[in-house]
Amino acid sequence: MTKAEREAFLAEVHVGVLAVDEPGRGPLAVPIWYLLDGPDVVMSMTGDSLKSRLLQAAGRATMTIQTEDPPYRYASVEGPVSIGPADLDALALATRYLGPEQGQWYVEQNPDDGTTVTVRLRPERWRTHDFSKSL
Repeated sequence: MTKAEREAFLAEVHVGVLAVDEPGRGPLAVPIWYLLDGPDVVMSMTGDSLKSRLLQAAGRATMTIQTEDPPYRYASVEGPVSIGPADLDALALATRYLGPEQGQWYVEQNPDDGTTVTVRLRPERWRTHDFSKSL
């Protein structure tokens, strides 16, 4: 994919799979919602969750975003992460994935209890492919 194609693909709604080193085991790989903020891939999570603790320890992660139907497309990004106070608009994130009505419901049912953090993955390396170009 070109950079423009990659950015258009990532602007579509796809669930990402976040992977982070879990010492003594295989990497922890979990589905997660994301937004783009400039070059950063931005996520929200509970600060005391396993994924947050592992991200803090590892300092970097990989995330893969893919389509579910052929012809397949994917983007995989690797880079350092920073974890900070919750500054991601929870309603915007929930609305992106659930639509306005269910997004509002989700935010109301899952209020920030003060432990939410924002994780920013700063891309160092991208791997992408659009299999429709191979047809």
